[in-house]
Amino acid sequence: VWGRAPQQPPRLPPAPRRAFSNNRILVELDESSGVATMKFKSPPVNSLSLEFLTEFCIGLEKLESDRGCRGLVLTSAIPRIFSSGLDITEMCGKSPEHYAEFWRAVQEMWLRLYGSNLVTLAVLNGSSPAGGCLIASSCDYRIMVDNPKFSIGLNEAQLGIVAPFWFKDTFVNVVGHRVAERALQLGYLFPAPEAQRFGLVDELVPEEKLQEKAAAVMAQWLALPDHARQLTKAMMRKALLERLLAHRDDDVQNFVSFISKDSIQKSLRGYMEMLRKKKG
Repeated sequence: VWGRAPQQPPRLPPAPRRAFSNNRILVELDESSGVATMKFKSPPVNSLSLEFLTEFCIGLEKLESDRGCRGLVLTSAIPRIFSSGLDITEMCGKSPEHYAEFWRAVQEMWLRLYGSNLVTLAVLNGSSPAGGCLIASSCDYRIMVDNPKFSIGLNEAQLGIVAPFWFKDTFVNVVGHRVAERALQLGYLFPAPEAQRFGLVDELVPEEKLQEKAAAVMAQWLALPDHARQLTKAMMRKALLERLLAHRDDDVQNFVSFISKDSIQKSLRGYMEMLRKKKG
């Protein structure tokens, strides 16, 4: 009929998203794209506590076993920080049994993430020292906010502790031997522009473009057949994974004996005291 307004096309329902939120991590799967997001929400700084690590492994295991999930984005719900790394309170003033349980959880997190069949993308919307750097460098690709105030690196030496061999191996594989050797000895944190220059992060983007860039990168990776990418990834990472699996118990014992030393406990207490004064 003349003069009738054209009919509006029917509105499509939003893509179904399934969420299973835990106390410290929000996990959401977009079923239309097959991309899941794990958002760290453990204030104040997303420390890797025993509870956080356990939730992380359970969440990742659920996604791995979901046939609809092909990619995983790791990011933070807390402004200015991706993850501050291992929770120092788990390593200070506790029993040897607790230290062993905690360290096994750290190992498990890395084994699952580094060996994941999913495309893993770290979206660093803040700083990422120590264990946060380990999580990021275990992913397939890293995007970081283009802001020199944010930094990333394995800064364990600043706390008087030593990055374990599998932290070191992961780091070396990303930045190369010489850059890793210098940075590990100094406990150096790379400001975002320097991190990109040395390949510790792949791209820097303005904060408002992070999600858009993450979606574009993920689409590029998911355009390939899964089996070819997965087999290639497994081949590239097999030696590192097997090295920890073969020495897992020794690594736990080394950690427990090292962290139990009076000098190390004193150093960690001093560091915690310094943090408390900063907050005050």
